[in-house]
Amino acid sequence: MNASTRDVILDGLWRNNPGLVQLLGLCPLLAVTGTFINGLGLGIATTLVLIGSNLIVSMIRNIVRPEIRIPVFVLVIASLVTAVELGMQAWFHDLYRMLGIFIPLIVTNCAIIGRAEAFASRQPPWQAALDGLMMGLGFTGVLVILGAAREVIGHGTLFAGAEMMFGPAAAQLELDLPGGLLLAVLPPGAFIGLGLLIAAKNVIDARSARRVQHPAAQLTPEPSA
Repeated sequence: MNASTRDVILDGLWRNNPGLVQLLGLCPLLAVTGTFINGLGLGIATTLVLIGSNLIVSMIRNIVRPEIRIPVFVLVIASLVTAVELGMQAWFHDLYRMLGIFIPLIVTNCAIIGRAEAFASRQPPWQAALDGLMMGLGFTGVLVILGAAREVIGHGTLFAGAEMMFGPAAAQLELDLPGGLLLAVLPPGAFIGLGLLIAAKNVIDARSARRVQHPAAQLTPEPSA
C-alpha cells in the first residue's frame, strides 16, 4: 500500500527522524558535528545518497530476486557514495579533507539501507525519492543544529569554515560569539547535545499528544436570570 505524501514528509522530518527517533547513523552524527559547516556538508552528502539509493532501489525492486536484494542494495549505495565522495574531492576538497573517513562510511549508515529495505523496495519511485529527501533533510537538520550548538558553546564561533563549501567570499559569514566550554567539542558534549535534542522532541510530542487527547472545553454561555 502506498504511503501518503503527508506521512512521508512528517515521518522524515519529525515522527521517524533518523537521528532523533530511529537513532541511526550515530557514529558520523556525533563525530563530525563539531561545527555547523561540517554537519551541513555531511548532511547534504547523506541526503544525496538517500535520494539516489531509494530511487534506484524502487526502480529495480521488481527485477532483483529476494534472495540477493540486500547485497544489491549495498552495491547501489556503495556506488552512489563513491560518486559523492569523488565529487566532494573534486569540488569541495577542503571540506572533503575535514570530513575524512566519514564520507565513505556513509555506506554503513543503517538509515540508508534501512529505508531501502523498509520503504523504497515497496513503493513507487517518486515516493521513494521523496522519502529519501525527507529522511535526508531530517538527518541534516539534526546534524546542523547539533553542530551549530557545539560550535557556539565550544569554540565561540558560528559558520566557521563556510568558505570550504560556499567559496572564499563566505569567510565573512563567520561570527564571533561568547563561548569556549571545552566539554561541548569533546565526545561527551556530542552525547549530551544529542540527548537534549531527543528530550526536547519528546517533550514537544508529549504536549502535542495531551492537546489532542484533552481539547479545550467549549465555554457555554450561562442562562440569564
